[in-house]
Amino acid sequence: MSQPIVYVISDSVGETAEFVVRAVASQFNGGRVEIRRVGYVDDQEQIKEVVQAAKETNAVVAFTLVLPEMRDYLMDYAVMNGVVAVDILGPMIDAFSKVNNQTPKNRPGLVHQLDDEYFRRVEAIEFAVKYDDGKDPRGLLRADVVLIGVSRTSKTPLSMFLAHKRFKAANVPLVPEVEPPEELFEINPRKVIGLTISPDELNLIRTERLKALGLGSQANYAQHERIKLELDYAEKIMSKIGCPVINVSNKAVEETASIIMDVIKRGGRG
Repeated sequence: MSQPIVYVISDSVGETAEFVVRAVASQFNGGRVEIRRVGYVDDQEQIKEVVQAAKETNAVVAFTLVLPEMRDYLMDYAVMNGVVAVDILGPMIDAFSKVNNQTPKNRPGLVHQLDDEYFRRVEAIEFAVKYDDGKDPRGLLRADVVLIGVSRTSKTPLSMFLAHKRFKAANVPLVPEVEPPEELFEINPRKVIGLTISPDELNLIRTERLKALGLGSQANYAQHERIKLELDYAEKIMSKIGCPVINVSNKAVEETASIIMDVIKRGGRG
């Protein structure tokens, strides 16, 4: 027994229609079906050619066309030629329109634009995790933005927030005893954002951090002298790079991230 043939017509890639066809085919004949996908259809002549081919091979036409005039033309032409055609998107678009009392955008390919955004976000999140806390300085050369600052200036949460906005963010801690990676001075300084904070606030944050770890607040990490040393060192590095500097004192991560994104859009000019 020969396999059924289904022509898939789409004004985009055609993956949605193919998925539906394969799901249906799984209910018949062991799921065997020959799918002939015709994507990016944007004129009536293409529709005619596919419908004629379907007529000659006794095939079904499944289609996902968002433009109403194209859907109507295909259905009319299929009926005229005795070809079975199935509109996969149309009924759902009409239902959404009626229930929500809204007019659809009628723009082909939007679902794949959403997919692209999703994958860019995932890629950015993976990037932020991989190049967090200066783990691999090679990532600095590929980053959209590099955050630098002393410990507890929200570098990691900011990197993750920016990643969800599809920015590839890396971050590097500045510690007086550790030389910054060479890559930090090789990249465009406009891609680098320095994060600073008031000594008093940093003292409170670090003291709370030590408590959470079950350590005493007298540790050098939270001492004012140590904090001043680190902040002075970080300021020298930021001045050497010539990057914009943001004071994160009393700022929520969302607020600081908004400032960073504005700086990025202005090409690094703070």
